[in-house]
Amino acid sequence: MKILALFFCCFSAITYAQTGSEIILFDLKVKKKKTTLSNPQNITNHTGYDNQPSFHLGEPIIYYASFNDQGRSDIKSYNYETQTTHQVTETTEREYSPTLTPDKTGISCIIQRDNGAQDLGKYSLDGKDPYVIIDSLVVGYHVWADNSHLALFVLGKDGAPNTLHYLRLPTQADTIIAENIGRALHRIPNERAISFVHKAAAGNWQIKKLNLQTMQVSFIANTLPEHEDIAWLPDGRLITSDGTKLFVLNPRKEKTWGEVTVTDSSLLKGITRLAVNTKGDKLAVVVSE
Repeated sequence: MKILALFFCCFSAITYAQTGSEIILFDLKVKKKKTTLSNPQNITNHTGYDNQPSFHLGEPIIYYASFNDQGRSDIKSYNYETQTTHQVTETTEREYSPTLTPDKTGISCIIQRDNGAQDLGKYSLDGKDPYVIIDSLVVGYHVWADNSHLALFVLGKDGAPNTLHYLRLPTQADTIIAENIGRALHRIPNERAISFVHKAAAGNWQIKKLNLQTMQVSFIANTLPEHEDIAWLPDGRLITSDGTKLFVLNPRKEKTWGEVTVTDSSLLKGITRLAVNTKGDKLAVVVSE
């Protein structure tokens, strides 16, 4: 797949403009209506880009993208029980958005190549055996619905809007679901559904649900004004940030975001991406370096 220089510039501006970032890991506790973050740990502590955290589905591991000394992004992992960092990939390519596959056998990611190509690929858990999953679409972000279905953020070409696609890998059937979407794609806990942020109008961004059984889209909640990064807690609550503080919402019962209690907020600045582990007791927060 050949990608024009215009696309490369646009995609870089949207996805990788934040060159200096760290990942802070918090203990997360939810008790009735109170959500508390404590014990912040800088798990990267590395000059440059450390971003796009995602948790292993069953082990105490966080995968993330990290720039090396040559400005190329590799995949690293951090074990928060042993407090050790592991280099997963060390390639001549650039890897972004590492995500454990649903069968737990590999790590899918965006692979950016020197020849201008950009693929959705997969590595084994030890960073070997690269495999191209998708090279027919300009994929910016992805989330697995199951082992053979994906929701994709596809970058628009020549000024066209970014679109949400639902791709069935066995048949390669590709359905466009929505236009003008944000980068936050997530599976919704305990539902066969995926959430996305619909930027329908300036200042009016909405979190929406794609029901994977009916393929219908419905409204969940409004985002904070022009802030698109969210994560789901296992009990169905949403967590987000305004860049400085963190907020939580139970969309089944509430319409207003409530502030999260943070026992030590000294490391919180320029908050962007968020990730919650399967147990719901850890929150990874990307902050400015």
